[in-house]
Amino acid sequence: MRIGVMSGPERGDSARKVSRMIADAEWAESAGMDTVWVPQVPNDFDALTAVTMMGTRTSTIEIGTAVVPLPAQHPIALARQALSVHAAIGGRLSLGVGPSHHWIVTDMLGLPYEKPARYTRDYLEVLAAAQAATGSVDVENTNFTVHNPFDLTPLAPMPVLVAALGPVMLGIAGEQADGTVLWMADYRAIADHIAPRITKAADNAGRPAPRVVAGVPVCLCKPSEADEARERANRILAEAEYSPNYQKLLEHGDARNVGDICIAGDEEAILEGFRRYRDAGATDLSMRLLPIGDTRDELVASKYRTREVVAELAKELR
Repeated sequence: MRIGVMSGPERGDSARKVSRMIADAEWAESAGMDTVWVPQVPNDFDALTAVTMMGTRTSTIEIGTAVVPLPAQHPIALARQALSVHAAIGGRLSLGVGPSHHWIVTDMLGLPYEKPARYTRDYLEVLAAAQAATGSVDVENTNFTVHNPFDLTPLAPMPVLVAALGPVMLGIAGEQADGTVLWMADYRAIADHIAPRITKAADNAGRPAPRVVAGVPVCLCKPSEADEARERANRILAEAEYSPNYQKLLEHGDARNVGDICIAGDEEAILEGFRRYRDAGATDLSMRLLPIGDTRDELVASKYRTREVVAELAKELR
């Protein structure tokens, strides 16, 4: 199982965010992490720009987006940007994309959020044509009519991963993409719902076994502090639970909130959590390091302790 870490926008001015994200990527590579995953937050730093910054200061680690919302830009524009970034960082980009949520697409952007699965299928068709490097993208489907000269030859195959939570989206991800990037999926949801559906769809389409990237909060702490860590996860990450897409996903597992998904405790508890995700069918972990503490210094110290330990534990899963 690949082990990756999330690094993205947090509170602070833009200059501090830039230096912190670069430092996170440099640490992840030096610590032997497989991937850095960059969320695309609606009101903050552009994920693909962050990938480019991180890529110029690293040389081997995979860097992925988790995820770029498809309705925010035309597929030709995203293909041009992503393939440019892919070339700039030496062919190490994994492009995570998704249809997003109604409260982002409609409430924030003022765009229609109708038949998101159909829209995603059509969008992926254009992205695939752009990667084919034939000199032109010529696609006509329900949502797009594209006849666009396109000469960006991929430096290397660029994996495309789709945020797929429901049965239809999992089918699309298996048939047309290289896997899925998840959030709010616990062990049982992956084992019983996600992994079987996406794997079957990929197999039916004659595609390789898909990646299943599980996004999980992780906190190293004393066993007696595990409940505190879960409460903090619910306090700072709970906005995701208000999406109907995530609510439906929760119904497939045992978790009822993001705190239930959080892997919290000592080294043994964290390693056991990692193993349970691997055994459930996750091919990748995207860790959202969750520090605890009452002061900034305590939070920083907690983050550093957690990442040092998870870097060592990751070696046992390879």
